[in-house]
Amino acid sequence: MLSQPSIMAGRKSGSSLNQSFERVGVIERKGYRIVKYRYEIVPGFNSVALLYEPDQLTPNMPAVLNVNGHGPGGKAVEHKQKRCINQARHGMLALSLEWIGFGELASAENAHNNIGLLDLAGANGEGLFYLAMRRGLDFLYNDPRVDRKRIAMTGLSGGGWQTMLLSTLDERIGPSIPVAGFSSLTTAVEHPEYAGDAEQNAPDMRSIADYAQLMTLRVPRPTLLIYNSMDDCCFRAGVVKQGVYDDLRPFYTAAHHPDNLQWYQNDDPGTHNYQLDSRLQSYRFLKNQFHLQTSAEEEPDTDAEVLSEEDLIVGLPKDNLTIVSLAGKMAEQIHHNRIQPSEMDKARGSLRSITRFKTVDVTHAWPISASHEKGIESRGYRFEFSNGLSATGVLVQSSIGSAGKTAILISDKGHLSLAVEAGNLLSRGYRVLLLDPILFGDSIPGTPERPNLSSAAQMLNTVGERPLGIEAAQIAGVAQWLSDSNTDGSPSPGAAKPAAPYSGQKMEILTRGPRSEVVALVAAALEPNHFSSFGAEEGIHSLSELFNGKFSYAESPELACLDLYRVFDLNQLIDLAAPTTINFYEGSQTPIFWR
Repeated sequence: MLSQPSIMAGRKSGSSLNQSFERVGVIERKGYRIVKYRYEIVPGFNSVALLYEPDQLTPNMPAVLNVNGHGPGGKAVEHKQKRCINQARHGMLALSLEWIGFGELASAENAHNNIGLLDLAGANGEGLFYLAMRRGLDFLYNDPRVDRKRIAMTGLSGGGWQTMLLSTLDERIGPSIPVAGFSSLTTAVEHPEYAGDAEQNAPDMRSIADYAQLMTLRVPRPTLLIYNSMDDCCFRAGVVKQGVYDDLRPFYTAAHHPDNLQWYQNDDPGTHNYQLDSRLQSYRFLKNQFHLQTSAEEEPDTDAEVLSEEDLIVGLPKDNLTIVSLAGKMAEQIHHNRIQPSEMDKARGSLRSITRFKTVDVTHAWPISASHEKGIESRGYRFEFSNGLSATGVLVQSSIGSAGKTAILISDKGHLSLAVEAGNLLSRGYRVLLLDPILFGDSIPGTPERPNLSSAAQMLNTVGERPLGIEAAQIAGVAQWLSDSNTDGSPSPGAAKPAAPYSGQKMEILTRGPRSEVVALVAAALEPNHFSSFGAEEGIHSLSELFNGKFSYAESPELACLDLYRVFDLNQLIDLAAPTTINFYEGSQTPIFWR
């Protein structure tokens, strides 16, 4: 089970899962050798590793776990090869792990944000990444040649994040050298480009502790933080230092080991790198921590020792699982029963818990635009909610006559894409609200040129919220506001009940696309008294469809809701939405399903 408890389990000193590493081949080099290994992360999902061994093997050798980050080449990337070669030449065993999504594990189905499917199926996807690197640590720890008190870890970028996480939670790792790999939550919010991928912002991870505070678990173990002065990717030294070094240093001081936390700023080349200057810092740090008698310099022939990616191929089974296929296998084991009337309250409680749904009220509807043309009145609003978040919408209605009905329209592509549907409803006398809940359309943070959808969703997710629940609560809150408002959308002054024809009215809701469909269904399932009917166009008929290539975290981050599919599919949401009438449409307004 790739759950959050399984992530924390690795911190127990001496933990050993003793997963077998299969020796595949060896490459003899000058002063060292490279041994190729294949190993299993979870059943059916294999990875590969390279062990760089000195020619002269001695008892109680120090070891270094080397992990890589984002970038082509995977374990064959030049700076990583050079680092491992010189670690071996300096008398250390250097284990180089492949990273999911890169090198031999490069695949669209292994794209990191696909772990949202693991979350959806009920397994915290970060656990897969954690287990991948912990298997490597287990291997080193159980190697009889290794001095268990002298195991270090290092990596760049995503490898720096891995280094921070594993070396924090697993006490078997002593010296730790994360390079340009993580920032504080505050920095990530202020700089969305620093947020990283979904595994770096796993559900609830930062609701427990931000990364600097989490690293206090390392005190007083030696730590060297390396960042780059002009980083052209992320985590620029001057931006992140406060949140990852200054905030951590007092803990080392209080433990009477202030020198065990070190900071180094790379200026040559100063970009996103683990080049010679930073590698030399790592060699010197390890030499001091491991009390090595060898040189801390890089051998002059290192450039000539770098091998091609093809030379370093280990080989994986043809049927090796991917993130997507692993999630699909998990989903196949899940079976849902329809919810009986006697189970409704309990099921709603479970859905509220999974989506972290909290009821919100519209505290103010700020008018931002208004027009009156050809008998059509239009008002644009920014809805401010009681939790401090907001959404936008356009309320349109005929000034000639009214059918006394209201429809809320929501589209994955934003409210403007539903103009035709709004016009059709207006012609029938409806009052229509074209709504963009948070993370939809005009309510996506950022700018039109640089929307901040996925990283904003990650930030909410990692602090313990669920975008799905927030969006559903906004829909329910706006539905309540509409039923408590006059025909122009303003609250009825001084009246316990609003004026006719909208007093206490239930809303009709129409969605286009799977995002808006699922969000609105959750709203109707948890607040069914707000809605009379629900219609979905261009949606899905089951969450299981997301495991078959219809999921994109970048486009639908709220659907990656931890545990949702483990407990609920759309049929269960439909059961909870009773007595709301439900219609699914395909290509026309003729329903293909209704209840």
